Amino acid sequence: QDTMDVVEMVLAGSINKRIVAAINKQGGRAVGISGKDAGLMTVRKLEKEIPDPDSNLMSVVDLGFVGEPTKVDPHIIEVMIASDLIPVIAPLGVSREGQTYNVNADTFAGELAVKLLAKRLLLLTDVEGVLDKKGKLIAQLTVESARALIADGTIDGGMIPKIESCISVVQNGVEAVVIINGKTPHAVLLELVTEHGAGTLLSSTRDG
Repeated sequence: QDTMDVVEMVLAGSINKRIVAAINKQGGRAVGISGKDAGLMTVRKLEKEIPDPDSNLMSVVDLGFVGEPTKVDPHIIEVMIASDLIPVIAPLGVSREGQTYNVNADTFAGELAVKLLAKRLLLLTDVEGVLDKKGKLIAQLTVESARALIADGTIDGGMIPKIESCISVVQNGVEAVVIINGKTPHAVLLELVTEHGAGTLLSSTRDG
C-alpha cells in the first residue's frame, strides 16, 4: 500500500502535471486527471495464474495493487473533448470497494479507445515497432499474422502483452492500433500525416 501511494503521487501528480504543462506551453489546453476521476475506470484486483514447475498445477500469483478494468465511463472525457480540452490521464483505477490500483497503461488506453469508439489508437514506446527475426521493422500486421509471430517466437518478451492488448482492441471495434517509437522526433505527425507511417500498424485485415 505504501508503494501504491507513491505510484499515485508520481503518475497522477508530478509526471502527469509535467506533461500537462508541456502541452499547455505549446498552446494546447490540457487537463490532468486519472481513471479515478468521475468514475472513469472501475477495476478489480488482477489475478494471474502460472504453472507450478514441480506439480505442473496452476497457482495464483499475488501481483499486489495491480488492477484490470471492469467498467469504463467515458463521460468526463467526452465533456473535456467537447470543451476543446486535452485530457492527460494517469492509468489508475478504483475498485468498487474504493481501493486504488495501478493499471497497465496499454490496457488502460485500449479500454478507453474501445469505449470512445476511436478509429485509431497510437501506442508510443521506446522501440520502432514490431521487428522480424532479422531486426527489420514490420510495417503492417493483421490479427492472424500477429498471432503467428507470437507462436513462432518472433514476437517475445514484453512485446507479447502489448500485441495481445492490440489484438483485443481491434477485435472490439477500433480500426487499427499503431506501435511507434515515441523517442523519434515528430513520430506522431509522421504517423498521422504521411502515407508510410512511422511504426507497426495492426488491423483486422491488410486493408485496415
